[in-house]
Amino acid sequence: MSLRAAFLSQAASCENLGSGFMGRVLRLLARDWPEDTELGQLCSRWPGDPGPNGASLPLRIAGGLHALVLTNRSSALAAVYPPQRVADDVLGAQVLATLHDHEPFLLDWIKSAPQTNEVRRSAPLIAAGHWLAARHDLPFVTSELGASAGLNLMWDHYGLTTARGHLGPPDAPLTLTPDWQGDMPVPAALHVAERRGVDLNPINAHDPDQALRLMAYLWPDQPHRARLTRAAIAVQNATVDRGDAIDWLETRLNTAPPDHLHLIYHTIAWQYFPPDAAERGRALIEAAGAKVTARAPLAWLAYENDGDAGAGGAALTLRLWPGDVTLALGRADFHGRWVNWRVTGA
Repeated sequence: MSLRAAFLSQAASCENLGSGFMGRVLRLLARDWPEDTELGQLCSRWPGDPGPNGASLPLRIAGGLHALVLTNRSSALAAVYPPQRVADDVLGAQVLATLHDHEPFLLDWIKSAPQTNEVRRSAPLIAAGHWLAARHDLPFVTSELGASAGLNLMWDHYGLTTARGHLGPPDAPLTLTPDWQGDMPVPAALHVAERRGVDLNPINAHDPDQALRLMAYLWPDQPHRARLTRAAIAVQNATVDRGDAIDWLETRLNTAPPDHLHLIYHTIAWQYFPPDAAERGRALIEAAGAKVTARAPLAWLAYENDGDAGAGGAALTLRLWPGDVTLALGRADFHGRWVNWRVTGA
């Protein structure tokens, strides 16, 4: 994929996920990318695919520009960013000027891959948690693969409110309100006794520099996402270990305590594991599931892209042991904006 095509692809992704503003910025950069600058040359010569399935260079540039606004490094750029509204020619001219004026910052910024932790993905986690708790009168141990900053490790602290009802604490520090289709699981008493996650490059959201990287990839025309993320950071106290997800998972499976339900889950992460690692992870979970008892059940919740573009969003799939029962829980938007809850299966 060419750099221009990568900008256009990322623009379409941002627009599809509700950020028309970032779509505008990226389309302007696709048209007017400054090839004759150090930054321009670095991106043009970047090895491999610069697009969303590779280095995600347009996303890195977009995050770096937003970081300049968030840190008050560029008042001129802030003057053309939301909530301000300006014409495309004004926006484009200022973005190009910012690339020039803040080139050293951006050269450093794009060295690191984008990292996000979309809190709204906790909506189906909350629903699945209550569904499980209604069927298993046991405390939970939870293990998240690809946990990033660990914000979705705190799902049981969050509220979920839809036209069909409410789940979660009445005094939750944040409440998710997705467009919900289908029935809601019945509220159930649930208790997460122990939670932990893993990531190759975990973010400590309580460190200002690392929190900036997290916030910079929440687009400026979506302030509600920033509010949810700040509220989630305020309550996040779970450990996210640095390491290989499957090696870490093997240890977690071997040390799961008795008389608990062990819930393993991941949200838009499994697809990024190398195929051999994903196959090993699946085998480990299935082998552990074959050994569990009703007093220490195992649940594996996947919130992942299944390639079904016609259905939209990601598939929600739950496997349960003992018995190896597979349930299709429905589908959810990649950013948790909507959930279609339809529990079907064996």
